[in-house]
Amino acid sequence: MISSMTGFAEKKFDHKSFSIKISIRGVNHRYLDWNYRGANIGGLEDRLRVVCQRRIQRGRLDVFIDIQLMDQSKWDVWINDDLLSLVLSSLKKSFAKIKREFKISIDNVFNIPHIIELKRKEFSREEELFIADCFKEILDEFIKAREREGREIKKELKIHMQNIKAGVQQVGKMAKKQPRLIKEKLKERFKDLETETYVNEEKLLVEASFLAQRYDLTEEVERLMSHLAYIQEILSPKTEGPVGKKLDFIAQELYRETNTINSKAQDIRIIKGCLALKNEVESIRQQVQNLE
Repeated sequence: MISSMTGFAEKKFDHKSFSIKISIRGVNHRYLDWNYRGANIGGLEDRLRVVCQRRIQRGRLDVFIDIQLMDQSKWDVWINDDLLSLVLSSLKKSFAKIKREFKISIDNVFNIPHIIELKRKEFSREEELFIADCFKEILDEFIKAREREGREIKKELKIHMQNIKAGVQQVGKMAKKQPRLIKEKLKERFKDLETETYVNEEKLLVEASFLAQRYDLTEEVERLMSHLAYIQEILSPKTEGPVGKKLDFIAQELYRETNTINSKAQDIRIIKGCLALKNEVESIRQQVQNLE
């Protein structure tokens, strides 16, 4: 299944002791790039990354997990009693010196560094399995989103391929007329030479034959058609695994062959046709860079 590297999926899940929201956003990248943000889930993050690596090979994944605990027993509260006593004692002495009444709120206590620490207890095995199952579900949705985008890109690629194929066929027909065009141009040049009183037909044929071989477009046209057939093969439903890198390489080859034809063309109509082909090939190059 052809898949895009871009996609997004998000969902909220409820457990008896917490609620969790998971989102996955994917963008283009040469390799698989895992980027996690959100709640500290310890070693569970590594397990989730491995799950992704088994199913996704390319793309930057921004994974965000937010966890809201609903069970108070899941929190550990630690208070540094000795430090708190020292701070309060010092504050009382300072207030006494300036003859001010000493008052302090709970909020003030929480703002004193190293006094109070709130820490979430470790997840149980059952809770970790729940989070992992939730992640797999949202990952399924994310992959479906990438596949939907991939199908749309595939449609666009086929349109560009049809345009290129029609353009190459037209260029191939015009290329067959190049030997005659070259001969006519040579004949005109011979006539313009002041030292020649007549056109040496034999010399003209030799020069025309040499230039016809030099500017022959047959191989380039055949290679273009071969590349298009290979792209069609890759886009077939039988293809498995990522195809983005392959298609990107073939698109570069299409562009190179089109440039070669453009440089060898002796007919302005072929040159115009090559410009149209290059535009279509560039569109393919941009599209395939989104594919996994």
